[in-house]
Amino acid sequence: MSARVLIVDDIITNVKLLEAKLSAEYFGVVTALNGLEALAICERGEADIVLLDVMMPGMNGFEVCRRLKSEATTAHIPVVMVTALDQPSDRLQGLDAGADDFLTKPLDDTALFARVRSLVRLKSMTDELRNRALASRRLGIADPLAAAALETGLNGRILLVEDRPSVTERLQSALSAFHSVEVEPDPHQALVRAVEGEFDSVLVSLDLKGHDGLRLCSQLRSLERTRNISVLMMGETEDRARILRGLEIGAHDFLIRPIDRNELLARVRTQVRRKRFTEKLRDSVQSSMEMAVMDQLTGLHNRRFMDSRMAVMFDESALRARSLAMLVLDVDHFKVVNDSWGHDAGDEVLREFADRVRACTRGIDLVARMGGEEVVVVLPDTTLDAAYAVAERIRERVEMEPFAIHNNSNAIPVTVSIGVASRRAGDVSSAEMMKRADDAVYRAKASGRNRVIVANAA
Repeated sequence: MSARVLIVDDIITNVKLLEAKLSAEYFGVVTALNGLEALAICERGEADIVLLDVMMPGMNGFEVCRRLKSEATTAHIPVVMVTALDQPSDRLQGLDAGADDFLTKPLDDTALFARVRSLVRLKSMTDELRNRALASRRLGIADPLAAAALETGLNGRILLVEDRPSVTERLQSALSAFHSVEVEPDPHQALVRAVEGEFDSVLVSLDLKGHDGLRLCSQLRSLERTRNISVLMMGETEDRARILRGLEIGAHDFLIRPIDRNELLARVRTQVRRKRFTEKLRDSVQSSMEMAVMDQLTGLHNRRFMDSRMAVMFDESALRARSLAMLVLDVDHFKVVNDSWGHDAGDEVLREFADRVRACTRGIDLVARMGGEEVVVVLPDTTLDAAYAVAERIRERVEMEPFAIHNNSNAIPVTVSIGVASRRAGDVSSAEMMKRADDAVYRAKASGRNRVIVANAA
């Protein structure tokens, strides 16, 4: 997988060496000799991953990483700290700054390339979500990236898959201070629990008795219900080849035994934060999609969706010679409600009206707010007589009980006039059917309201 790798190091020979290695693996390479230059490149969106040296004059790598991870526009960019520092405290400082990994010089090329490819793959999974989430700003949704960047990575739900009691006790004790931890020694049951639960992260021992831990990692990454859970491997130093293979099949991170408590907490927190970051983007995209097709007041589909969907339903009905009917509903004297009780009361009436209409229709029916107090219901595989029966059921349900307003402090009677029409053999579009239903509802209004009128027969 090709990607743009930003190399940040104040020593030009180090930059050139890494640039040559990565270029030979077909990565695009961007370089920076100091932290400020690196920040500017990332803010312009010119890097997919950052290989960041720690010891630099002016602004060290820890500070650069901290700034990248604190900004909404750059928090999603993976950062790998590359340095000669090899003490656990140094690695922990990098992870606390938000780094996704910490590689020690001299670099193992195989490990470097595997880590870069793994992190780039994870980033590519969120890029499309980011783009769509940013587009949601035009719909008035609060900045999704800013909200996602505030995620702390604490109070996660963790599933620990380990069959050695002494190891389990030590890891659970460390994690429980900041997360909710569940333990499952059996890998088969672990997969079931992961599917059924709402876990943020799964820690998998590669040394499970009688079972290949990588198999579980692969299953977690392939199943739809667990695909978005972060997966951390735990292995021995001699498991290096298997760990690299785990990164290739989609595991997110790894820990080498003996596991340092602080590194465990830092890596788990990073993975929980990343998982929730992606979830917030996904929720933002879902919200923007709903806003594009839903009426925000009533929760019904909006006019835009109705027009496109109704055309499809009409064409399918004509192609298969199946019946199709339509109801146009207009709340009676709605202006009086607004004038007498206020627009807040009018909104309450419309929401309750929408609920009552929904209760009388099927899942396959299209129910949409056309505008104001008008609602359209399109009924596939429904004859004119059956549509009339549905309309009467809606009319009765609206009339039978007063509508609560002003937070249930008052209640007012509401009625509805309904026009009914069906597709005719000579219709060339749904507009003709809607015109007949519209005419019928006007006749219902003129005839005294609170009634159902069927469009004139052809």
